[in-house]
Amino acid sequence: MGWRKGTVLLLGVLALAACDGREESAIDNLANGANAAQVGNDLKAEAQALMEPLAPPEPGTPGGLPVAAEAPVDEDAIDPDSAQGAAQVVQGYYGLLEEKRYDDAQDLWNDKGAIGSEEDVLFAARFRGFSEIHANVGAPGEVEGAAGSLYVIVPVQVYGRIAATGKPWYMLRQVTLRRVNDVPGSSESDRRWHIESIGAYVPAEEPPEQSGGEAAPNAISPTDGMVRKP
Repeated sequence: MGWRKGTVLLLGVLALAACDGREESAIDNLANGANAAQVGNDLKAEAQALMEPLAPPEPGTPGGLPVAAEAPVDEDAIDPDSAQGAAQVVQGYYGLLEEKRYDDAQDLWNDKGAIGSEEDVLFAARFRGFSEIHANVGAPGEVEGAAGSLYVIVPVQVYGRIAATGKPWYMLRQVTLRRVNDVPGSSESDRRWHIESIGAYVPAEEPPEQSGGEAAPNAISPTDGMVRKP
């Protein structure tokens, strides 16, 4: 009788699978040698596909990149010392966050600053609230100099999904990057662009306000509250 009970159970599972393509896919994967973790990841991906799609606002609309800053980073023949080189660093940073490579992403911060020098686990913990993170990077502003350093601001539209609810999340930010000018005694590392701060986007015609070190409202993480350049 044991084999008959097992047959009935198997038929029941197959009948259920026939009514639900997702479950049928999972059973097929198990039959083909996939482990439970792989099947679980497949089901999670399929479940996310049923959620509200991520649709960041278009450039020129509320929450979207300014039309003047909507041009993507030019990948061809970029001078790493230029403003485009700085924008490429921003693009790389959010790409690493998207891949959950938090250690590598942290390396793009100023390693002498509070964020760049904090414990790896603390940096990674800033993003636990998101199941996914993406970004659209806008065109960088003009390179400006101050006290032997160069600065550039890059607008970025950050969007993702809240892990706890699956709801989309959107925010317009700006990344301030800094590198030491080509002065005697500066190292190669000093002369590379690194992230100095991330904060709320400020239109070019409005002077940025000092944050005083307090986190910006609705920031993606406490990293957004870093003080911008003096």
